[in-house]
Amino acid sequence: MHLPFTIDQFFDVFRQYNEAVWPAPVILASLAVLCVLLVVRPQPWTSRFVSGVLAVLWVWVAFAYHLAFFARINVLAYAFAAVSVAGAGLFLWFGVVRHTMVFASQNRNPTVAGMVLAIYALLVYPMLSNLTGHHYPGMPTFGLPCPTTIFTIGMLAFLERPMPRMVFAAPLLWCVVGVQGAFLLGVTQDLGLAAAAAIGVWVMFGRASKVHNFVASNADRRTSVILRHR
Repeated sequence: MHLPFTIDQFFDVFRQYNEAVWPAPVILASLAVLCVLLVVRPQPWTSRFVSGVLAVLWVWVAFAYHLAFFARINVLAYAFAAVSVAGAGLFLWFGVVRHTMVFASQNRNPTVAGMVLAIYALLVYPMLSNLTGHHYPGMPTFGLPCPTTIFTIGMLAFLERPMPRMVFAAPLLWCVVGVQGAFLLGVTQDLGLAAAAAIGVWVMFGRASKVHNFVASNADRRTSVILRHR
């Protein structure tokens, strides 16, 4: 696959971005940590707050990175920005307006998966960046597409059913795009996107079948009891 930019240009965009927006990465990471804490210790407004933060993150990715910086070296940045804005709109509509995104930490396996992805995005990702020779400011920080995507899917793993599956669309699409960077651009830490995509698909569909089977089993049991008493 031929890229319209060099590896040096790619990482130089990170340098320009980080120098221009500081201390935004710290603020965005702080909001992300607060989201995790609120899911573990929920408040009545937790779900709307987390949904709102996810929307802010994806709007930030669209305008502060794709349009303001990445578009200088790749025309596809405009398409990436459009997808990011659409994703933000879904978080706002389903999570803030309709309140159909409910975040909780009651289901053990999804909670563990979500926590692992959040920790990876906030702590492990920047550590791997440094270990692989990509140091600040020439490294992807939180608020840029890949760590933000991993964190987003981590948060979505906390969703209770029924959940709007459409909110997974933008993060999963970016997993497909971003994981290529691990191979084409030497961004090894972006391999975490593959794990995030697998967890996202599992949350969307795997848990659904289990819930469906559980409900169906209970319905059959109730039907059997009713017939026995007739």
